[in-house]
Amino acid sequence: MESSSVSADLHIILNDICCGAGHVDDLFPFFLRHAKQIFPMLDCMDDLRKISDLRLPPNWYPDARAIQRKIIFHAGPTNSGKTYHAIQRFLSAKSGIYCGPLKLLAHEIFQKSNDANVPCDLVTGEERVYANEDARQAPHVACTIEMCSTNTPYEVAVIDEIQMIRDPARGWAWTRALLGLCAEEIHVCGEPAAVDLVTELMYTTGEEVEVRNYKRLTPLTVLDNALESLDNLRPGDCIVCFSKNDIYSVSRQIEARGLECAVIYGSLPPGTKLEQAKKFNDPDDPCKILVATDAIGMGLNLCIRRIIFNSIVKPTVNEKGEKEIDSITTSQALQIAGRAGRFGSSFKQGEVTTMHRDDLMQLKEILSEAVPPVKAAGLHPTPEQIEMFAYHLPDATLSNLIDIFVSLSQVDGMYFVCNIDDFKFLADMIQHIPLNLRSRYVFCTAPLNRKEPFVCTTLLKFARQFSRNEPLTFDWLCRHTKWPLAAPRNIKELVHLEAVHDVFDLYLWLSYRFMDMFPDAVLVRDIQKKLDDIIQIGVCNITKLIRASQSAAAPGTAEVVSEDFPLSRTKKDGRVVSDRQGAASPEALSVAVEAAGLRRAKNLRPRPGSRREDLKSYGRGSLANRLLQEGLLTQEMLKQLENCRQHPAARSSGGSLSAIGMKQGRLRSNCIE
Repeated sequence: MESSSVSADLHIILNDICCGAGHVDDLFPFFLRHAKQIFPMLDCMDDLRKISDLRLPPNWYPDARAIQRKIIFHAGPTNSGKTYHAIQRFLSAKSGIYCGPLKLLAHEIFQKSNDANVPCDLVTGEERVYANEDARQAPHVACTIEMCSTNTPYEVAVIDEIQMIRDPARGWAWTRALLGLCAEEIHVCGEPAAVDLVTELMYTTGEEVEVRNYKRLTPLTVLDNALESLDNLRPGDCIVCFSKNDIYSVSRQIEARGLECAVIYGSLPPGTKLEQAKKFNDPDDPCKILVATDAIGMGLNLCIRRIIFNSIVKPTVNEKGEKEIDSITTSQALQIAGRAGRFGSSFKQGEVTTMHRDDLMQLKEILSEAVPPVKAAGLHPTPEQIEMFAYHLPDATLSNLIDIFVSLSQVDGMYFVCNIDDFKFLADMIQHIPLNLRSRYVFCTAPLNRKEPFVCTTLLKFARQFSRNEPLTFDWLCRHTKWPLAAPRNIKELVHLEAVHDVFDLYLWLSYRFMDMFPDAVLVRDIQKKLDDIIQIGVCNITKLIRASQSAAAPGTAEVVSEDFPLSRTKKDGRVVSDRQGAASPEALSVAVEAAGLRRAKNLRPRPGSRREDLKSYGRGSLANRLLQEGLLTQEMLKQLENCRQHPAARSSGGSLSAIGMKQGRLRSNCIE
């Protein structure tokens, strides 16, 4: 009653209630008026529910429903020949499409098809390669699964690694291919665990599934002894790690023993991965040991005798966008272990073990368990659906449109809505840039790692230049990436080169969607190949880079590269470590100083008698000092971040700074830049 911000009419109603002359129900019209301001979708809820109804995905693809397709499921473990048989049918068809999860796999089928005199095009997000010199479309195409066409008719389609239909982030692409490809025969390859779901999905389309089961072509043995020491390594061994720091540590220890090793991990460019694989496979090369992440699980042909798990815990992001650290799943363990003793390689049987004795029993249990059945297929809102939402809610941001869509969406038990946190992160990051909705949507679907500040910064610059209708030329890109670049002298420089390679990928990806605004794709592809060669030099000398990094680091520094997931080598006694804010919050970069510092503090063992506050302060302060020294933060930015962290609205909203960031000069975007 004493508030000066209460409107006159509401003041009268409140006064009447207090005096007994009114009823509390009289407040409802004021509440409703307020609710419609805060939730504008209330006036058009019925229309929004219809738009976000995802219960009948098969109806989205009328071309596929117009024909009677034959579905053949090639089910089997790794190295069973299931994909080989599907590809043979692909090659013998008059026309065909191969859909794979990786650029490397698409490139392999593209190469294999053309080598067999079957003209085949290659289509990925960043590349189009035509078999015909006049750029005329060939009857066969190998593509990454997100790029498959659901309008072009084919005789045969191959969908590889169908079990990824359950992937929290990318599962929608497999659902779209399975339901939407317009082909007379659909050959699906993957784990037997996906058979029941595929059969059930095809029942809703009126199509039957023929299942062909395959067994592994070579034996795989789980050894009774762990490796325990790198002194026990043999030619053909592959040590699998789940963090970059473990990769660096293990490769340096191997080199200290006078052995040469190849290194493969996810953020390496495809060309570098292939070169490292070629080096390891070459019988005349002295390099006989491989250190790798689970990036070897798909897309690379490797002559491995024995897989050695350095750890059996792995970071993941679940359907809710939460980061978790837990033991690897049976499916993951079988995928990785199955790379040993591959059919056609120089090793007729495969072996698998662990680095540490206390992990071996747990690995045996994991490998002996049945792979749980795939229960649901991923879905993702289309640009058309979001545009219809925007028509009804013209004042809502793209991030809010996505939130409203997901909250109102209806799916049946066979489907789930894929995690869209990466999309929302980018939507919030470029919200202040004036773009039309379709262009904004395209920028938000760009494939980038949001944990790479340099790549995020560059996307922001791309969007700003694009909004001014100023073409992003080759010279502009070279200026902002400081090209040409020299060979790396330490790990930090190698990581930066990998980020620059991702920026070039991002430019090429956008160039196929906005050709006029990103006109120099040919020139960028040329320098990307040169950068690939520079990165290969760095990876070949990786142990020297590690030594240079450690010698330059402060005494007592254990980490070479900061990571989001500090891994221990054993399972956390069944506990799951989650960081919801880190995965889901679009302000992840702006609170990185605090979050990473706290993670590090949790991993430090306190001295007897030391206080928790001292420990937290030490953890955060050490990271902040390092970022200040590297020029990634200024004292003013650090002070702003601390003010945001202490803001009461931030605490009440579980750490979300979106509202505060708008009022405080878009702090997050400034921090990124």
